[in-house]
Amino acid sequence: MGLEVKARANIRRLPEGTINRIAAGEVVERPASAVKELVENALDAGARRVAVTIAAGGAGLILVEDDGEGMDADGLALAIERHATSKLPLGVDGTDDLTNIATLGFRGEALPSIGAVARVDISSRSKISDGHAIRVEGGAISGPEPAGFLSAGESGTRVEVRDLFFATPARLKFLKSARAESLAVIDIMKRLAMARPDVGFTLTDEGRVVLSLHAEETLFDGALGRLAKLMGRDFADNAAKVAAEREAVRLWGFAGLPTYNRANAQMQFLFVNGRPVRDRLLLGAVKGAYADYLARDRHPAVALFIECDPAFVDVNVHPAKAEVRFRDSGLVRGLIVGALKAALHEASHRASTTIADAAFDAFRAPELKPQTYTYPMQQRFSGLAESARVYQAPLASQPRVHTPAAEAHAHAHDHDHAPQSPLGVARAQLHDTYIVAQTQDGIVIVDQHAAHERLVYERMKHALENGGVKRQPLLIPEIVEMDESETSRVLARSDELSALGLVVESFGPGALLVREVPALLGQLDVKALIRDLSDDLAESESLSSLKERLDHVSATLACHMSVRSGRRLNAEEMNALLREMESTPHSGQCNHGRPTYVELKLADIERLFGRR
Repeated sequence: MGLEVKARANIRRLPEGTINRIAAGEVVERPASAVKELVENALDAGARRVAVTIAAGGAGLILVEDDGEGMDADGLALAIERHATSKLPLGVDGTDDLTNIATLGFRGEALPSIGAVARVDISSRSKISDGHAIRVEGGAISGPEPAGFLSAGESGTRVEVRDLFFATPARLKFLKSARAESLAVIDIMKRLAMARPDVGFTLTDEGRVVLSLHAEETLFDGALGRLAKLMGRDFADNAAKVAAEREAVRLWGFAGLPTYNRANAQMQFLFVNGRPVRDRLLLGAVKGAYADYLARDRHPAVALFIECDPAFVDVNVHPAKAEVRFRDSGLVRGLIVGALKAALHEASHRASTTIADAAFDAFRAPELKPQTYTYPMQQRFSGLAESARVYQAPLASQPRVHTPAAEAHAHAHDHDHAPQSPLGVARAQLHDTYIVAQTQDGIVIVDQHAAHERLVYERMKHALENGGVKRQPLLIPEIVEMDESETSRVLARSDELSALGLVVESFGPGALLVREVPALLGQLDVKALIRDLSDDLAESESLSSLKERLDHVSATLACHMSVRSGRRLNAEEMNALLREMESTPHSGQCNHGRPTYVELKLADIERLFGRR
């Protein structure tokens, strides 16, 4: 039974209203999209204060008020026309310069698109003109007309959007709950506020003030102050400063410690020339930089700002301007990965403060509060003495169990001076797994297996970086057939692959010959590895899959080669482990992203016993 073929309709021009509603579908996906466009307009107008009010998740009301340059009557009339903008500079030849975009929006579609699907009232005044207002309702325009807006010499704009998508009822069906839409608006406002700490922002939702941020004085230091308010004080306390520059591309910001991680990527904020973006290249670079320190299902918290010549980045590749394209994406990816790794290296063995807070909260559980103790104090001390063993045997000898009295005598001289090292001096080993050390102002509890695992892994990585990756020749070279473009991508990086232990060469059109593989990988599916590499290069121009496999093998070997839980250590062995942790980068977390130690300050311990 054949298919019925309908005659093709004649080509016709679409009505202006239909064109605007189609454009609105691309630019205004949901209320948060409209908020983003309107606030960006305010920022491009030089606003120092932006106030946003929403109702019903923004579907009922969006009100944006700013103190920017404002507009006169002619400017208002042009602002609601499609493809009318003040943000696109003219080149030296008098034509529009699309390679030098220094504003957040330049397409000239936001206001007419919103006006095509909602009821919009705009009031504005410049410093040298009177106030005027204009209305757009489902694409129908009335005005501009004089309006008593602001006082003489003041400037600003007020945009009120009501009944979003009333002109396109089908779109309303795809909106989420008012709560979900409100959260999307809050997320957009947070990102814009992070990008511009020099601007004050307020957000009111159903009469409740959700955000209230004053303008910060300086950008870099002010950014951390603003970030602390938006990402939480814990982020500010557990973030390492990032600063790097390469070929006129500047990167700065803050990177959370690996042990301060999340179950999703919602705490990753990226900005390019002040523009919030959710770019796959940048997110992939962040993931690659933390690959050594986090499990695959955990995500770091970062706020990174990239500044570069506008001609170096194309911001016109996405209707909502959420993605960008760099002229040299490899340079940017390398800059991010290198800068983040350097920042984490500087953090050394430091672990996040939230770990200690969690431990403190656990100690404060009701059954452990001092007032609930019912056993005699001597019985409590006896139990502690049984579970703690401290060893003073020489490093080469086998650990010996001492009685509590002998242990106390052996360590009496250690209490005569305060430990000076960051991780202190070992005092006990609990359950043959946890080392307890005394610091100048508290105690440290170390998971000996997790700590030694990280130390072994870092030694193996150092050896790989300095001696190269040992290669294993294949008895029979493997031929891998792929698309010609895929083989070209892999062959173009053959030198780098060779340094990683993988030797490939051309074997005619659409085929590769693999002669040697990294010895660390042992038995592997060579064809799958090559295809993964090709996919990596197509996606991000990196060799992450091979590096990840090598890192995974190194991490696995480190896990098996490290000191196991349940092994008794003598005092010298415990202190040697502490000293090596202090001198080894990233020793605050194991290869799976878990903390290797918890530190409790003396003040915390005193609070546990009601001394503070």
